[in-house]
Amino acid sequence: MTGPGIPGVLPAGGMCMLAATMKHRLITPHTSLRTVSMQHFNSDGVDIAYLDRGEGEPIVLVHGFGSSAHVNWVYPGWVDGLMKAGRRVIALDNRGHGHSGKPHDPAQYHSATFMAEDVRRLMDHLGLERADVMGYSMGAWISAYLAIAHGARLRSVTFGGLGIAMVKGLGAQEAIAAGLDADSDDEVTNPVARTYRAFGKQTGSDLKALAACMRGSRQPVPAEALGRLRLPVLVAVGTKDLIAGSARELADLIPGAAVLDIPDRDHMPAVGDKVYKAGVIEFLGRRP
Repeated sequence: MTGPGIPGVLPAGGMCMLAATMKHRLITPHTSLRTVSMQHFNSDGVDIAYLDRGEGEPIVLVHGFGSSAHVNWVYPGWVDGLMKAGRRVIALDNRGHGHSGKPHDPAQYHSATFMAEDVRRLMDHLGLERADVMGYSMGAWISAYLAIAHGARLRSVTFGGLGIAMVKGLGAQEAIAAGLDADSDDEVTNPVARTYRAFGKQTGSDLKALAACMRGSRQPVPAEALGRLRLPVLVAVGTKDLIAGSARELADLIPGAAVLDIPDRDHMPAVGDKVYKAGVIEFLGRRP
């Protein structure tokens, strides 16, 4: 996701380290393999799949690139943990992912005008006037644009797995997209692109849709817009995360934002970390 030429995001040699991080994701087993039934709704012409479990105050979960509601939230235990904490848990498959529709046009993946609005339309569909929202990695990007456009609809927002890279942007997106778009594995020489392609094939993803999403999403979030947020914000990033950028630097842009350091975790293993889970549940419990 990130190239070494982007200041403050990856050091020299970061591409190889990122490939190793992604490889870890490929070979790490999930803590649970149960499947939760999905429902569907129409989001401005695109079919969006989602799960809706439990009772209580609602939280909407937004997964990362190449993942799904199951991979990001069900298998690592988030859905069960939040339900046990008394929450109604809603998680969607982003467009291009999981069981949702898969446009091949990059223009249909803009983080603000399309992907964040899918989340807002899901809230409308379910009759949710307000909800807590948590996104991880690309999902945090989407959640930021949702908070900027519809802040009154959010009780709080948690940005997981993404720090100041949300503002500074990421590199290597075209190399990864080209790797996903290639006709054969032999055409892909970039190590990060090869790993993304392998993960996409392992999960049975539509590689053309993922390539379109990679090209069309992750527009840098304006710092001044983040500075206008007036809701509880938590930034949760692994202390060894090479992708996210500084959590503190991002939090410093947002009035009152809190930081949760996930100790000794890089980008992928942080998703299911117990410190991350406990910190989010504690944050939700103290927000107004």
